Amino acid sequence: MATKPDIAEFIVSQMQTAGNVYAKKMFGEYGVYLDDKMIALVCDNQLFIKPTVAGKEFLVDVEEAPPYPGARTWFLITEDNWDDADWLCELVRVTAPEVLPVKKKAKKK
Repeated sequence: MATKPDIAEFIVSQMQTAGNVYAKKMFGEYGVYLDDKMIALVCDNQLFIKPTVAGKEFLVDVEEAPPYPGARTWFLITEDNWDDADWLCELVRVTAPEVLPVKKKAKKK
């Protein structure tokens, strides 16, 4: 099931004060980026945050689940936490330093 665009837009809008947050559509789902770092996925209308040590310390007790079949587990952020923009932004801020920037594809000659 593909993610509804309004859900991805809402999640990204809740994270805006964390920095340059944007989403890219990928196969009916969304990658969520802070600057050039993929920090989250929105898959099947669910929010998954990239697992990091700092993120786990911030969340303390977190459910982990794969965002799609065959994927490694990510932190599953339940819908009841989406409304707390300050909390969500802080989670993004503590997660980002441990995430590597996405490698830019070389331009074809």
